[in-house]
Amino acid sequence: MKKTINKTFLTVCVFLVLAGIFIFTSASLGLLARDGVSMGNLIASQILAIAVGTIAAIIAVRIPPEFWNKYAFYIFIASLIATFLVFVPGIGVEHGGAHRWLNLGPLPSVQPSELLKFAFVLYYAAWCAALQKRIHLFRYAAFPLVLLVGIAGIPLILQPDYGTIIIIGVTGFSMLIVAGARIRHVMALALAAFALLALVVFTVPYINTRVMTFFNPNRDPLGASYQIRQSLIAIGSGHITGRGFGQSIQKFSFLPEPVGDSIFAVFAEEWGFVGAIALLSLFIVFLSRGYRIAMHAPRVFSRIAVVGFITSIVIQSFMNIGSMLNVMPLTGDPLVFVSQGGTSMVMALLAVGIILSVSKTLPTKT
Repeated sequence: MKKTINKTFLTVCVFLVLAGIFIFTSASLGLLARDGVSMGNLIASQILAIAVGTIAAIIAVRIPPEFWNKYAFYIFIASLIATFLVFVPGIGVEHGGAHRWLNLGPLPSVQPSELLKFAFVLYYAAWCAALQKRIHLFRYAAFPLVLLVGIAGIPLILQPDYGTIIIIGVTGFSMLIVAGARIRHVMALALAAFALLALVVFTVPYINTRVMTFFNPNRDPLGASYQIRQSLIAIGSGHITGRGFGQSIQKFSFLPEPVGDSIFAVFAEEWGFVGAIALLSLFIVFLSRGYRIAMHAPRVFSRIAVVGFITSIVIQSFMNIGSMLNVMPLTGDPLVFVSQGGTSMVMALLAVGIILSVSKTLPTKT
């Protein structure tokens, strides 16, 4: 057994974080110019999140995976309580009709749904590991996943935050497959989930609007379609090599949330097709190296948890990029390692630390 971390995976993560700082700095110019927001404060906040996340990752590297397995239930309960706290007056913060943040006074606000995604992976991995010998039976494959997604979904529906529910659901399916469930059982659950999603699309007005906008971006150019139209203009303006660092036009007057869920459009405008492919390639290498660590992990819990963390990060990132390219409806989820969002950054880096901890247990040749 080796005692060193997987340096290739660590290098990819470092490149993603550095690329994120680079992209975020340029995108911040848009808010500075049009809203007078302090660019220094924005960048300092992002650097603080990276610093806290890095410390968390360093600590996690030194913690054996068995610790997370043992305390997964308590972490999940704590994350649920934190997620419900967003509805408590004076603690929860409402923005744009959504209740997704906690006010911690002088400290930066926290988005507890990010904690919930992290905790779900740990607890579902622990559950799958405990049921591994029976996971091939439908009731043991279906019931835990439906129960946990349902429990996690209650506060997320109330917020509302359907994007996070989708991320948790897809992550759960990937973990279930790795745990050894039969493909036909997974497919049956997926069909049921798709039917439920279709019901949500037809019954929840703002979700219906986003889906209709996806199919017809020109239906409301100054309203529901505005963000995606401006995003496509920005990305198209980048052509092959882009306008250059800091030269995005759309971020100054047109793109909503240039440091948030529109940040990929800013990046693609400045660095073009070449830059976009480079960023996507980093996430693909992150995915492949992470899965490689998972497949060689000696313990069932470690294998399933690593797949969950990797899938959650990559799915969220691809959902963000896909919505900016209009290949899927807008979700509003941040681009991991890049977008503004301190809680997302800290939890992603903590997950990286756990993955690196697992990589220390791999056979030497991997």
